[in-house]
Amino acid sequence: MEVAGIAVVLLEEAKQYLRVDSGDEDIFISGLLETGEQMCRDVARLEKQELEQHLPMARIAILYVTAYLFEHREQADYDGLVLTLRSLLFGIRQEVF
Repeated sequence: MEVAGIAVVLLEEAKQYLRVDSGDEDIFISGLLETGEQMCRDVARLEKQELEQHLPMARIAILYVTAYLFEHREQADYDGLVLTLRSLLFGIRQEVF
């Protein structure tokens, strides 16, 4: 996952975080990373370039979303996920776009 050319969370980092050893789910995990970044931008109400200014927090939030969706791929509680993500990103969340 990249923001303005800077790797926010690499596929290999996410696989290590998820404890996935094989490459069988690389495409799926890459999609989750993209979803995680988009959700973080949406919840924080930040453009891609603005998210770059908060890389440590963004990385944690993206990894959280990726892991949550990976583990709950059959039945995810999206309302709960968004509430947790709002809590994680509270410090950088803009009031409006």
